[in-house]
Amino acid sequence: MTKPGRTGIARLTAATRYSWQGFKAAWLHEEAFRLEASLALAFVPLAFVLGEYLAHQIALVITCGLVILAEVINTAIESIVDRIGPEHDPLSGQAKDLGSAAVFVTLSLFLLVWLVSAWHYFQGG
Repeated sequence: MTKPGRTGIARLTAATRYSWQGFKAAWLHEEAFRLEASLALAFVPLAFVLGEYLAHQIALVITCGLVILAEVINTAIESIVDRIGPEHDPLSGQAKDLGSAAVFVTLSLFLLVWLVSAWHYFQGG
């Protein structure tokens, strides 16, 4: 069963436009996204200094991307929950907490990988 609507290049173009609208919304409305995206802009080039070989550099870049990915998903969860209504509901709170936990896990992975890499780099490798 195929989805109705655009196909081929038109579908890809529309999907790309929707993605950029999502990034724009995250940038405009989420302080955490702005902070994490700004840090990623600084850390991605640094990955090519700290990383000894291509796979290491890619791993460092991926950790940056995972943080951005988790924040975008967390923001989407928060938007959906807030759209449902302002009243406190345990399941809504749980959904937001789980999204936050996902961001925490990716930030922890980022810190672990980058700290070990920096330690190794500054110890003379």
